[in-house]
Amino acid sequence: MAVVYLIPAYLDEHSLAPLPPYILDAVKACQVFFVENERSARRYLKALWKEMVIDDYIWYPIHKAEEEVKTIFRQHLKEGRTIGLISEAGCPGVADPGQILTEAAHQAGAIVRPLVGPSSILLALMASGMNGQQFRFAGYLPVDIAGRAKALRDLEAESQRLHCTQLFIETPYRNNQLLETILQTCRPTTQLCIAANLTSPHEFIRTRSIAEWKEAGQLPDLHKQPAIFCLLGR
Repeated sequence: MAVVYLIPAYLDEHSLAPLPPYILDAVKACQVFFVENERSARRYLKALWKEMVIDDYIWYPIHKAEEEVKTIFRQHLKEGRTIGLISEAGCPGVADPGQILTEAAHQAGAIVRPLVGPSSILLALMASGMNGQQFRFAGYLPVDIAGRAKALRDLEAESQRLHCTQLFIETPYRNNQLLETILQTCRPTTQLCIAANLTSPHEFIRTRSIAEWKEAGQLPDLHKQPAIFCLLGR
């Protein structure tokens, strides 16, 4: 029977320590890899397993899992291949297009084996000190300022009503603008956690109320830094 391994990738390419050793066993068992970015996936696996002969394996980019890719994926499942699914960072299928191929694997009756690894969403939630019993990942917020402010007010209101932690992200070059909008929009008592460069030597994690962030004066410079934001309305 075909097996699909959901193989986590590093969040920081210089930090392999957060990746458990058993990931390598799964990599060695695979014959085919479907990856979000072929170049970075090859580099990642080579760092994980220096003796790996890259050209001995079949590689397919996921892109957005178009029908053509799903057809190829299903054919390899039908042939009983062992497939590795790799995201650009973190865990496949979590805020990631790989979920569509995982769905196809279930439809084909394949064995799906998720592997433990770093997830920025879970790491930020764990470190935030916010409610881990009820939480929601909202993904990217609107780009325009008005739409973004409305989305933040809606998330804040829902968070306070349900005591639910809201997590969201932004394209790294717009992080500072998002932080500015959060501080201008949210109530002083609302809690905000900023988690940036997770698992890297430059990791930054801090939870404060909106009022405390404003009083702190100097804000972290998040420009082009991978970051995730957690919000808890109070």
